Amino acid sequence: MVFMDTEYLQSKITKTKAIIDAIDDALLFLSTNPTQKYRLDTGQSVQSVDRFNIKELNETRESLYNLLCILQGRLTGNNVLIGRPAW
Repeated sequence: MVFMDTEYLQSKITKTKAIIDAIDDALLFLSTNPTQKYRLDTGQSVQSVDRFNIKELNETRESLYNLLCILQGRLTGNNVLIGRPAW
């Protein structure tokens, strides 16, 4: 098992949350202004998105939520446990 330091995990959590917030802002804008484009700046890249990207943005956001849960579990030690049969 690889142990990561708290500072590193917290940094990754902060970055992941910032990207999720940026995607949420884009989705909100596109849902209220479907004929316009939105400049999505995640801090890692900048791209122009429009209503045709909504499905992709939702999928990316869901993946990021999963990553966030994994990172937070590693940080707090509350990882998901998988039950094994007792036989």
